[in-house]
Amino acid sequence: MTPQTTLAGPTLADFEAARATVAAVARSTPLESSHFLSDALGAPVFMKCENLQRTGSYKIRGAYNRMSKLTDDEKARGVVAASAGNHAQGVALAARELGIRATIFMPVGVALPKLQATRGYGAAVQLAGDIFDETLAASLAFAAETGAVVIPPFDHEDVVAGQGTLGLEILEQVPDVATIVVPIGGGGLISGVASAVKQKADHPVRIVGVQSENAAAYPISLAAGEPTTIRISPTIADGISVARPGALNFAIIRDAVDEIVTVRDDDTAAALVQLLERGKLVVEPAGAVGVAAILQGKVSATGPTVVILSGGNIDPLMMERIVAFGLSASERYLKVIIPLPDRPGQLAETSRIVADQNANVVEVIHTRHGTGMQISAVELELHIETRGSEHAEKVLAALRAEGYEPRLKA
Repeated sequence: MTPQTTLAGPTLADFEAARATVAAVARSTPLESSHFLSDALGAPVFMKCENLQRTGSYKIRGAYNRMSKLTDDEKARGVVAASAGNHAQGVALAARELGIRATIFMPVGVALPKLQATRGYGAAVQLAGDIFDETLAASLAFAAETGAVVIPPFDHEDVVAGQGTLGLEILEQVPDVATIVVPIGGGGLISGVASAVKQKADHPVRIVGVQSENAAAYPISLAAGEPTTIRISPTIADGISVARPGALNFAIIRDAVDEIVTVRDDDTAAALVQLLERGKLVVEPAGAVGVAAILQGKVSATGPTVVILSGGNIDPLMMERIVAFGLSASERYLKVIIPLPDRPGQLAETSRIVADQNANVVEVIHTRHGTGMQISAVELELHIETRGSEHAEKVLAALRAEGYEPRLKA
């Protein structure tokens, strides 16, 4: 594709104008080199740290660009949005900076840190609905009743132009970039980045999108030739859990994105742990899917590669659960059930075997009341820290060699 190719949506001039507009509120985020990702890919990899953006995600870019174009009459009517997280905070901050009244509808069960952050930026928050579709319906009803302007999360030309400013930054920071890896939900970020980069770059740049396999609407939609609604399954990457692509986003992605891959929740959790340990970066699951794709070999090396960390807004309690999940997925934290005869010394003996393999027992649960157990038996549950899958297998093999029958607990 050449810079002269025509794409749906914003022109290069639109993206450059948005860059000047967005500069009033969004920072140009750092771009960090990553040795562990470079080793995995076999090419230089840089992380574009939108998790360090104001409000903790790229969403402020599109929200501010859209709202800056409102007329005085529209501004006086206020804005409304529906969101469980990043879009809510982006709209709230943009409204505060522009002096616009904002009302944000959030699901009843929204995480407390996201609720507090949105209110902290000055928006009025209304809790409505147990699922997002109900929240969205409530926001649209509010708009119809009050005349407030709806700020969509991804399917609008001004939003796409704002998100695409990220692509222009990447071209300035890594002029010879060959591949850009981008998380995909509704498609606002990747459509903006892909369009801006393909129109601006003077050399070929591959754009690779990444979706959670539990919420992958784009592969199905592209195969069908039109935006298609899918049934999504629960995913830890809730920030990109979108059942239907945006119409404008789909049109751009169809022509400007080179490949879309999917990743499992296990892989995303493991990537989040790697970002914490190796990158010293707090990233939400939706923002880590690009890293997961690289670590799982789903991105091919074609030269300098940038992976976008799209957000860092994660509830600390959810972080705790996901870290445990990620450690288990990489077999660095085992939960092992061991049936034992009910006689003295068994706990000490199993602990010795684990210690001999230089693994660490961090929790022990001992019970005589497991389902299906014989009267003379007990069940031991050991939580064990290991150095990875190979070390974990050595621990299990050592227990088996001593006559025990360990089994992994999910």
